[in-house]
Amino acid sequence: MTSLSDSAPLYPRGIRVNMHQFILQAIQVFFVGLMIGMERNVLPVLSEQFGVGKGSFLYLLSFLVSFGLVKGALNFVAGRLSERIGRKPVLLLGWLAALPIPFMILLANNWLWIIAANLFLGLNQGFAWSMTVTSKVDITHAGQRGFATGVNEFAGYAAVGIGGLLTGYFAQFHGARVTLFWFALATIASASLLALIFIRETLPWARSEHSERLRDAGANVATPFPGPGSNHLRAGEVFRLVSFIHPTFRSLCQAGIANKIADALMWGLFPVFLHEHGLGLMQIGWITATYGMVWGASQLLTGALSDRIGRKLPVAGGLWLLGASVAAIPLFHGMTAWSVCAVAAGFGMALLYPNLIAAMADLAPPQWRSSALGTYRYWRDTGYAIGGLLLGGVAEQGHGTTLAFYVTAAILAISGWIVWTQAEETHPARPG
Repeated sequence: MTSLSDSAPLYPRGIRVNMHQFILQAIQVFFVGLMIGMERNVLPVLSEQFGVGKGSFLYLLSFLVSFGLVKGALNFVAGRLSERIGRKPVLLLGWLAALPIPFMILLANNWLWIIAANLFLGLNQGFAWSMTVTSKVDITHAGQRGFATGVNEFAGYAAVGIGGLLTGYFAQFHGARVTLFWFALATIASASLLALIFIRETLPWARSEHSERLRDAGANVATPFPGPGSNHLRAGEVFRLVSFIHPTFRSLCQAGIANKIADALMWGLFPVFLHEHGLGLMQIGWITATYGMVWGASQLLTGALSDRIGRKLPVAGGLWLLGASVAAIPLFHGMTAWSVCAVAAGFGMALLYPNLIAAMADLAPPQWRSSALGTYRYWRDTGYAIGGLLLGGVAEQGHGTTLAFYVTAAILAISGWIVWTQAEETHPARPG
């Protein structure tokens, strides 16, 4: 039997040498982004067609609560499961879980169907999106992780914007249900075939990296983590360490929650806010797509930027810029002003989003990196559920969406301060 150390040369790391798989994984996450993007514009604005009463913000955002709870939990499960059975099987499970979604939307006669459909969307995103970023980290060098995660999130969130724009356009002519049905079905079929036929398993790269570290540093290599045997932590130990014990991991997790609270606002209440101020479905689609596409495209720059200047400054700065942009939305009026706010919010997201993932990947040893990323993504995407409950309640108590923007801005400001004061710099070349 060939040992891992003997097989290490078979799995060279780096974007250039693994370019074919790197591109295929980017295409894969583009399809994942289309699934979530198709809901960004159409569903919140047309929720009354599914029985959501005007002003029932908590009921409206319940679809984000179901999505966030399932996606958050499945992120951790996916990370741990992929260390046992591999990345590709988990990716395929994600697309299998997505199959009921278009049929549930087509047949929905009330909002409870949409809430249930989003349980399956959470399964899809928790398994499929998790595996695209984990696989990219597996096959790249440590110094390329910012760029790699930037490309991953660029492809995914550019698709979020494009998906929202396309479904908003076609829904005007064919209706929301038919548009979402065919759009989702085509996306699921295309992505499943791509994954099944062309995507390679990347778990051997992670195991090879671990073997190389042991060979270079010795079997008793020291780690920055407490406790004996910390290179071989059980699932519960990883979860506790990342969530509560290690200050940098803990700071990154809370930042993940804060940014998804903000995205819950931009997904669930921003379209409603624009609709209440007289904008039509296509105008709303352009603004929300601007937010998603700027978020996506800018990550090509911001991920690579963190490979040069470190992770901490972009993460904290992104939280503060996002908070300022969110606070500005209720202060202005008009499509141009709201578009500028969407651009600024998208760039703030781009500064923090890939670099939170890169920082987590910097810090976690390769043998439980996927579990560490899964733990972070658990807390981050549970932020959708927290945001849905918190902001829905705030909007109902405030009899409108305005107060929810200011509450979100305050959360982001505090989160940025926590990162700046409590997190260490994780870039391998820039400790401190």
